[in-house]
Amino acid sequence: MSATVSDLLKEKKGAYSAAELAALAARFRVEMFDVLHERQTGHWGGASSAAEIVTALYFSRLKIDPSQPKWEGRDRFVLSKGHASVNLYTVLARRGFFAPAVLPSFRTLGSILQGHPSMKLVPGVDFSTGALGHGLSVACGMALSAALSGAGFRTYVLTGEGCLDEGSTWEAMLFAAKYRPKGLVFLVDYNKVQLDGRSEDILPLEPLADKFTAFGWHLAPRAYDGHCTADILRSFAWLDGDDVWPKAVIYDTVKGKGVDFMEGKNAWHGAAIDDGSYAKGRPQLLKDAEAKEAAL
Repeated sequence: MSATVSDLLKEKKGAYSAAELAALAARFRVEMFDVLHERQTGHWGGASSAAEIVTALYFSRLKIDPSQPKWEGRDRFVLSKGHASVNLYTVLARRGFFAPAVLPSFRTLGSILQGHPSMKLVPGVDFSTGALGHGLSVACGMALSAALSGAGFRTYVLTGEGCLDEGSTWEAMLFAAKYRPKGLVFLVDYNKVQLDGRSEDILPLEPLADKFTAFGWHLAPRAYDGHCTADILRSFAWLDGDDVWPKAVIYDTVKGKGVDFMEGKNAWHGAAIDDGSYAKGRPQLLKDAEAKEAAL
């Protein structure tokens, strides 16, 4: 990591600015790309599309304490799209939940960092995910528990379109609309591409916003740019604007963001990053990270 970002992680006190969050996310993308190339396994497409969202959550939003990963008062985060684990692992490591030196062990025998996040193995992981469509149901339970117990924490769940293709997600949406647990936040990484092709060809979701409203959710007034940290911070401000629950935010994102020949391509959902693609793609990610650091 560059000195700029390294110093930022070590010395930063107080809130992170949009520019700082953008620099962090860009550098995290480089790290994710390195790990996935080295291991020759994992999911680049959906990890990259969520990079800014997850970075902003952990460095600007969530009430957490890395020194106490099981602190009862912490906010909860459920990565329903568990295959994007390399994104979560990189952010958790850089946020201080475990040593970054563990990251290269991703998906190796005996590592805590398996292909899908495990709440039993990884400090900071609030629930084990992987089977698409389970995240919102779990988050509903967490949020309802907080409401009934008066604990006061918020519960955030991040899904992709694969989760929205699952009936269990829509059942959970109906459940949440009935009980309206305070603090439940549903975030959608809407990158429009899945393993086998474009989402609109596999199982069209539009009009997605209308569906959220019809299911009784308090939806943000517009879709936010999931790669613009300033816009993500604006979405967070909207979350604090009233006391109507449950809330949902849709983020427009790009599958494989940061590498031009991978962007929007379903082939890069989970393909191994070969040497040629790595040599061609990494300089693009590095250039973007350096530009964002230079702007600080």
